Amino acid sequence: MTTTEVDAATESAAPGRRIPRPSALLWWALGLLAAFVVMGVIVASAPAAPFTQGLDDWWRGIVGTTPDSGAHTWVLPMFFQHLGEAAGAIGLLLVVIVFAVVGRWRSGLFFLAACLLSMGLYSQGMKNLVHRPRPAADEALGLYGPLFSVDHGSFPSGHAVSAAVIVFAVAALIPAARVTARRVWWIVGVVIMLGMMWQRTLINAHWLSDTVFGIVAGAAGALLMWWAFWPWLQRDYGRPVWFLHRSRTPSTI
Repeated sequence: MTTTEVDAATESAAPGRRIPRPSALLWWALGLLAAFVVMGVIVASAPAAPFTQGLDDWWRGIVGTTPDSGAHTWVLPMFFQHLGEAAGAIGLLLVVIVFAVVGRWRSGLFFLAACLLSMGLYSQGMKNLVHRPRPAADEALGLYGPLFSVDHGSFPSGHAVSAAVIVFAVAALIPAARVTARRVWWIVGVVIMLGMMWQRTLINAHWLSDTVFGIVAGAAGALLMWWAFWPWLQRDYGRPVWFLHRSRTPSTI
């Protein structure tokens, strides 16, 4: 174990020690939020053709698929499709419930707050302010519109917001002492976020820039709540499940 891992483990094992909130979390959250807002203003000024439109069109021509290709209906793209819809929402709710049941209600509240801020205020708020049109069908160019049902507004991608907030919120729930677990999760998380960006553009539901800034918005919300809930998360790290804790004898506590 490295010195860093030992220090992290010592901090996690000292329940009486207060670990100050890392200012980097707050600055990253505010910086990403600022980038998201600036891009929203730019898109709102020209919803049909922001400065990224050339790149968006190029990416769509490469990645966007056709209704009869079958490229969008196999297990991998459908996983990402469901992750940002009802199945994913139910999964997120179950996470909150499980944390409450095992006595880590602070962690559950953090997870819920991060999701509501990112997927609610940031995502839906921006969609209804910007009104960017989604990719439309153009038979002359062999292009198609969204292959699944979509809601109003293309910017940002709500699915991408969901993917990012899940990745960053789960990372926050892994104690710093679990260095390997966090590293593995970050690798998995990057795959999830890139996969979501790919799937949303594959089915012509979003422009590439919608997915990029969806990731930005999701990360911004999760990091802000990570900073806000920092003391509570520290208290939950290593906290035993309540019914196992109650079953211990006084000599073992």
